[in-house]
Amino acid sequence: MSPTDPTQQRIEQIVKSSDVVLFMKGTAQFPMCGFSGRAIQVLKACGVTKPATVNVLEDEGIRNGIKTYSNWPTIPQLYVKGEFVGGSDIMMEMYENGELQEMLGAPQD
Repeated sequence: MSPTDPTQQRIEQIVKSSDVVLFMKGTAQFPMCGFSGRAIQVLKACGVTKPATVNVLEDEGIRNGIKTYSNWPTIPQLYVKGEFVGGSDIMMEMYENGELQEMLGAPQD
């Protein structure tokens, strides 16, 4: 897909619209898969109470397009300040070693 692709442009706008954006299955209130639920819990543990979320189940173009955009095959996908961070497992690893809290500006224990 090219950068002129309308879906890729839409994803780019979403990613840059907020400091913390999570592409996930379902919503923060009602995650539709365990990985998305875990991603929300990790963000909450880092003090991010209202991340911008995109429910990929509502838009097939975004659901497929985000995988191309990030060159990452799975969802959820976390973006911080426009940069791709990773999926649920990477978020968990980064949380466990303190990197994610540092990236998000969360207070350290």
